[in-house]
Amino acid sequence: MDDVLRDVRPDAAGASRPAARPPAKRWPRFVIGGLVLLGLAAGGTRYWLNARHFESTDDASIDAYTTQISSRVAGQVTKLLFADNQHVEAGQTLLLIDPRDFQARLDQVRGQQASAEASLQQERAQVAVQQAAVDQAAANVRVAEAELVMARQDYERFQKINPGAVTRQQIDAATATFHSDEARLEASRQTVGGAQAQVRAAEARVLAAEASLKQAEANTRAAELQLSYCTIVAPVTGMVTHRTVSAGNYVNPGQALFALVQDDRWVTANFKETQLADMRPGQDVDLSVDAVPSVTFHGKVDSFQGGTGTAFSVLPPENATGNYVKIVQRLPVKIVFDDPRAKDYPLAPGMSVVPSVRVR
Repeated sequence: MDDVLRDVRPDAAGASRPAARPPAKRWPRFVIGGLVLLGLAAGGTRYWLNARHFESTDDASIDAYTTQISSRVAGQVTKLLFADNQHVEAGQTLLLIDPRDFQARLDQVRGQQASAEASLQQERAQVAVQQAAVDQAAANVRVAEAELVMARQDYERFQKINPGAVTRQQIDAATATFHSDEARLEASRQTVGGAQAQVRAAEARVLAAEASLKQAEANTRAAELQLSYCTIVAPVTGMVTHRTVSAGNYVNPGQALFALVQDDRWVTANFKETQLADMRPGQDVDLSVDAVPSVTFHGKVDSFQGGTGTAFSVLPPENATGNYVKIVQRLPVKIVFDDPRAKDYPLAPGMSVVPSVRVR
């Protein structure tokens, strides 16, 4: 009560008013405020000293190669051998298309190929037969030549003998035999030419049969390929996703069925061009993934895209026309994980990432 009375003083009119608080009691507030400002300044300075060694952006996301799987033949899907979001290995069978039409086509062309092979063997045999005919005709030519030599000798002998020593009939017979053997030799030679022509014709038929066989073999390989396309296998290792097909659906060539997201992951960070002056491949990166806020992954700068995002857009800017307004461009930077912990978390393409690249 005495303390309260001491804090009350009468004014000039005699009214009571509170006494002024001594100045010495205000100093703790100023000290606390100064300490807070000093702490903020120290923290800001420390943050600036640390932040100037890093370049960061929130325009970044996880990326991966995605393989779109489509049908190469038309047909009805008979079986799916995978589940949604299943991890599959390269070469694993994933989908079957009804193969009966393609099997029938393959059987047909295989029959045509067998027929072409038989025709080729037949034509080759004909070549051998015609070659034998040539050899026989050549032998007949040699026989005719020998007979002509004998007939010529007899003819010349009768021409030199005294006409009174031989009869006219003998001379005429020798002369006829000589001319007959000459004609027979010429006919034998013509037979050889005809036989050789038959050989060349048979060889031409062999070439035609070989061409037909090659065409039949090509048709067989094409039919085998078409049949193999009825079985769709995984071309790469990855996770099946974005499935748009079910058993019983009829699919057409080129129709997208599902996608395979490959296992490799990296970060595509779109840094401003003003942030790239000190950035180099191989620099360390801290990666904060929004989906895993409790873990900071480690990575390294891998490479820089060969142009800004606008340079590869569908409608690139035409700065040479109209009014020009300078806009800070962004360049995609590829950052790879070198942290084994990244495999322990479901890091999916498109997830947001905040990379911090140590540039100094």
